[in-house]
Order: sequence, then C-alpha cells, then structure tokens
Amino acid sequence: MFDRYHRILAVPGALRFSGSALVARLPNAMVTIGIVLLVTGTGRSYGLAGAMSAVYLLAAALLAIPQARLVDRLGQAPVLTVAAAGFGAGLAVFVVVVQSGGPDWVAFTSVTLAGGAYPQVGSCVRTRWSHVLDRRAEIDTAYALESAVDEVVFMSGPILVTLLATGWHPVAGLAAAIVAGTGGTLLFATQHSTSPPPTARARGVRPAPIPTRVMLPVCVVGTALGALFGAAEVATVAFASEHDDRGYAGLLLALWAAGSLIAGIVTGLVQWRVGPARRLRWGAVGMAVTMLPLSVIDSLRVMGGWLFVAGFAIAPTIVAGLSIVEQAVPRSRLTEGMAIVETALVVGLAPGAALAGRVIDSHGASRAYLVSLVAGLVAAVAAFAARDRAGPSP
Repeated sequence: MFDRYHRILAVPGALRFSGSALVARLPNAMVTIGIVLLVTGTGRSYGLAGAMSAVYLLAAALLAIPQARLVDRLGQAPVLTVAAAGFGAGLAVFVVVVQSGGPDWVAFTSVTLAGGAYPQVGSCVRTRWSHVLDRRAEIDTAYALESAVDEVVFMSGPILVTLLATGWHPVAGLAAAIVAGTGGTLLFATQHSTSPPPTARARGVRPAPIPTRVMLPVCVVGTALGALFGAAEVATVAFASEHDDRGYAGLLLALWAAGSLIAGIVTGLVQWRVGPARRLRWGAVGMAVTMLPLSVIDSLRVMGGWLFVAGFAIAPTIVAGLSIVEQAVPRSRLTEGMAIVETALVVGLAPGAALAGRVIDSHGASRAYLVSLVAGLVAAVAAFAARDRAGPSP
C-alpha cells in the first residue's frame, strides 16, 4: 500500500534530507508560542509578547522570498548555513535579553533578526525532491509526504514548546527551537549530493520569468487559506474557553491537524488522472464547505469530530497548489516560487486572527468561525482561476 513512499524514500539520501528538514522546520510551530510563554513567564504583558511574536512573523514573511532567490542563485548550502547562524544567534540574544530584563528595543531587534534569517527549509526540501525525482507521480507523492511532515510539525511543536516552557523553564521552549532550527538546517544543508546546483547567471542576463498568470491565483488561494487558518485557530481557543475548558483547545487543533495528516498521506498514494489546478479547485471548495457548520456547533466533542473531518481538505489543497508551482515555475527559480506561495499563506494568518478576535469580542467564538467561512469562499473563487501552466486550463 505504501510502495510509493518506499520508492521515493529509497532514493539515495532522500530519507536523510527529508528527516533533517522535519527537524529544521519544528521552529515553525514553536517560536511564536515560545515567545509568548517566555515574555509572559518573566512577568511582562501579553500585549508585549504578542507584539514581539508579530514582529518575528513579519520579518520572516518579508525576507523569505529574497532568501529563496539567493538559494536558487548561490545554492542551498551557503545560504542556509548563514541563515541558520543568524536565526540561532538572533533568537539566543532575544532569550538572554528577555530573561535578564534587558531593554525592549534590544529584544525587538534580536527577534527581528531571528525572523528575517529563519531558514527557508520548507521551500528548499520541495525543490530538492524535484531535483532527485524525475517522474511526475513521484514528485506528487514527495510533496504529499512533506505536507504530512508539516502537519507532524504543527501537531508536535506546540506541545513540545509548551511542555518545556511550563514544565521545566520558560527559556527551555525557545532553546529547543534554536537547537532544532540551527541543527536541523545545518544537517540538511551539508547533504551536498542531493542538493540542486546553483543557477548563477552572467551579469546583465535577466532571470527566467515567473509566470504571473499561474502564480497569482495560487497566491490568492494561499492568502485566503492563511486567513482561514488564523481565524479558526483563534476561534477554537475562544470556543474552548467559553465551554470552560481552555486546555481542550490544543486537542481540538490537534484533531484538525490529524485529519490533514491522514489526508496528506492518502494523497501521496493516489495515481492522479487530473491536473493539480482541478485538484486545487476541489480542495478549496472542500475547505469552504467544511467551515459551514462550525458557527452552529455547541459541543466540544462535536467540534472535535468535525474539525477532524475538516482537516481532510487541508493537505490535498496545499499539495495541489505547490504542484502547480512546481510544474510552472522555471527550475532556476523554483525555490523562490515555493517561497512566494508559502509567504502568501503566512501573510493571511495575522489579519484572519485579528478579524476573528474582534468578532469574538463583540459576538462570541462561534460567530468568529464565519471569518473562516468567508476566507474559504474567497479561496474557492480564486481557485477557479488557477491553471496548470501559463496557457489555457485543460
């Protein structure tokens, strides 16, 4: 049943680079929570903690694409090595400054450095799969595998950082993120045999263009889905609080991620006979449909069961979007193309969460799920403009 995964992981070096990329991506789900736990654990306000987390995310979003562009031009090893060093150093300084009660401006500066330097391993590992594999079906399976890995990260990262920061020491959560991010990235970067070659070009030569007509709908879908995720996460925490069990929020979100994890694995087992653009439409519509009942559910158990079902639409949609990018973007700019889509998703998180927060304050948690529904509808509409390549959709 899992022969497809066995075949791609049997490629020399594949299991090693995919495994190290998993470790390197753990900070994706650890740092923002770790910042909040550390800052509030030293007696400072949630408002300050939230501002520092937002600055980290903003810096990461702004510099992700330039870093990916450098990776394509100079190679994965040199760029990721420097990025890992900057990330680790910036976050380490942030931890020391906050823990010692240092000035806020130093904390903001260091966390900005950490976010801006965060290694774009997620984009790089998908580019690496496209380099070591030749067959379209195998690349789709590899992307499904990495989508499942992302869900493992987002299921385990928050639990790990929370246990370390609350059960051991407020510093421990971010310390683990530093070790995972720097160590995992360096291990990934030093695997030269599977790394795609750099595509440095002669001075004055223009790079191959990225097909805007293909990328724009995928990016709109990504931003809308980011808003959907951000709103649903905040609404779920508030929903659990309204039912006097705030701790249940983590389980609800884990069930959502578990559904996506299973769907991601299944996606990699399917021999697709339709293009990724059509799959993106199906997935985006599915995401919107699964948001419909959330605003009327009034039971923690029912909410957990439905979120698990709703999670099945996530991974196939994301895999389809990245497959469109992999087919359409020139090899010399593939890492950059991947980073553009991933950044689009991140860009949607903050406004989605902020809008849901305002709805919660005025109308309660259940109504806040309507923000996710609207975002899902926007993603579904945008998905119908998606195409597999720069020409007309098949």
